[in-house]
Amino acid sequence: MQVFANPHSVPIKAWVDGVPYDENARKQVENVARLPFIFSHVAVMPDVHWGIGATVGSVIATKGTVIPAAVGVDLGCGLIAQRTTLTALDLPDNLLPLRHAIEASIPHGRTNNGGAGDRGAWGDIPAHVESAYTALHDRLVSLSVRHPKMTAGGRRIHHQLGTLGTGNHFVEICLDEASRVWVMLHSGSRGIGNRIGTYFIELAKEQAAKYFYEAYLPDKDLAYLAEGTPVFDDYLEGVQWAQEFAFLNREVMMGAAIAALEAEIGRTASVDEVAINAHHNYVARENHFGTNVIVTRKGAVRAREGDLGIVPGSMGAKSFIVSGKGIETHSCRVRTGPDASWAGGKPSASSPSMTSRAKRPALSAGKTPA
Repeated sequence: MQVFANPHSVPIKAWVDGVPYDENARKQVENVARLPFIFSHVAVMPDVHWGIGATVGSVIATKGTVIPAAVGVDLGCGLIAQRTTLTALDLPDNLLPLRHAIEASIPHGRTNNGGAGDRGAWGDIPAHVESAYTALHDRLVSLSVRHPKMTAGGRRIHHQLGTLGTGNHFVEICLDEASRVWVMLHSGSRGIGNRIGTYFIELAKEQAAKYFYEAYLPDKDLAYLAEGTPVFDDYLEGVQWAQEFAFLNREVMMGAAIAALEAEIGRTASVDEVAINAHHNYVARENHFGTNVIVTRKGAVRAREGDLGIVPGSMGAKSFIVSGKGIETHSCRVRTGPDASWAGGKPSASSPSMTSRAKRPALSAGKTPA
């Protein structure tokens, strides 16, 4: 770890030894560290890279404010992994039919600009998906009454629950070092999370201009919302809603993927107690060093002692299930992107807190090499 100190900012703790730390990302981190409401320090992950407003691979704690761009628009994006009781011997030699079965059970990609007929959303919504969304519906409607522009054009929100999306989102059937079969997938809050994040980022910029503090920001994307104002509360409510949608989205897809696996191999793929469902783009109220703060993690997960997390590898590389060490000076976090370096403790194959996946026997749509 390197500590970058500046008398005009909080320290920057960067786990970047032996990995690229490009100038654009460095400048972004320095801009954040100069803000007067940043608490303690800014943490930087080994896979840090430029993002809108704040870098991807950063952890930022604030007092009395929240910066919407610090978490971005892919609200609640994260990973879910489930170990099954199956082993490699239970899988067929030809995995292509299994891939096709998973792809048929989980809408993925995007067509028709996300409108009617989009292959990445449900046409006729399955009853269990409709039922799952019911618990979220009323809260979003209530928030939309106060912020109608937030969900404008989002009439098909429930059509995206249980769908993968595009970009680097993926579904995988994996083997660990004991040849046990895992199902893992990466996705978030889909289009509605993007709408909520984008809306409040722009609203924060409007507030900065309205109250004449825009000129004092090192980057206009670092516009913030002040605690004690209605828009601050509404933003946190919207983020919480999107994070719950993302969590549920991954659970629904996990059920579909396991059902497809069972149908293809002709037997029950029972699941055991090892399951992880964690965001790596999210906002949370936490207490660090005896102080209540708002923590935004963008490409990072909380790693309190015993917390389980997932560090995915690039396509064709190993991924890891990790257990947090709860190192408070590190803000209890670990990075989530593929890299050879580690933050918050390095896992090893002999560690009982880590399971490495030896190979990926099946891939589904949407993943490209990182």
